[in-house]
Amino acid sequence: MQWQDRAIILGVKRHGETSVIAEVMTRERGRHLGMVRSGRSRSMQPVLQPGNEVEVTWRARLDEHLGEFRVEPLTLRAARLMETATAVYGVQAMGALLRLLPERDPHPHLFEALEVILDNLHNAADAGELFVRFELSVLNDLGFGLDLNECAATGSRTDLVYVSPKSGRAVSRDAGAPWADKMLALPPFLSASQNRAADFDSLNAAFRLTAFFLHRHVYEPRGVEASSARDGFVQSALKALKASAPQSEERSA
Repeated sequence: MQWQDRAIILGVKRHGETSVIAEVMTRERGRHLGMVRSGRSRSMQPVLQPGNEVEVTWRARLDEHLGEFRVEPLTLRAARLMETATAVYGVQAMGALLRLLPERDPHPHLFEALEVILDNLHNAADAGELFVRFELSVLNDLGFGLDLNECAATGSRTDLVYVSPKSGRAVSRDAGAPWADKMLALPPFLSASQNRAADFDSLNAAFRLTAFFLHRHVYEPRGVEASSARDGFVQSALKALKASAPQSEERSA
């Protein structure tokens, strides 16, 4: 059996003296593993770095076998991704999220989203917002998607400021007022009724929102811990965003 696909390197593990097991996110076949012969050679090590985009050709006698990858470089971004803590943690955190999905389960939209985020990890505001949307997409593909388009109580699509911790649905200001202390905040940039970019406070609230539902629906039921890389990404993204805020305000003034 054989197929060819675009893929993004998620990680590698040593296999024997010279080979590695590469873990990649392919566009059409989801997260996939394969052995790369001579993967530890000087020519292949720079290619098999997390975040790099490659073309893989997979071969195996049977579909259920591990198989072998032949790898050709397409976009080598790993060196640039190592320049900031936000990027380093971001690559690791997104890899951990993709490992929550079944191996070889196609998710082409997540592959495309991963491409976009990897190209924007140098910008803290953009990276943080894109990462939150990536987490929401993973939750949705796991069967725990949030409904943030209309109020769960009234059906209204305006003034949505809360998310119900029970249903994962948006709630309007008036409908949620009696239970405001028990509600989760809906960041404005995630509300369909508002067209606003993420700032420090809204991004911080968004990280808390996705973390709550990931823990409730994914990590706790599976008895696993969230990736420490996510904490590193959140802290570095918020720190970089906060540091850039005064400059942004000065420019706009």
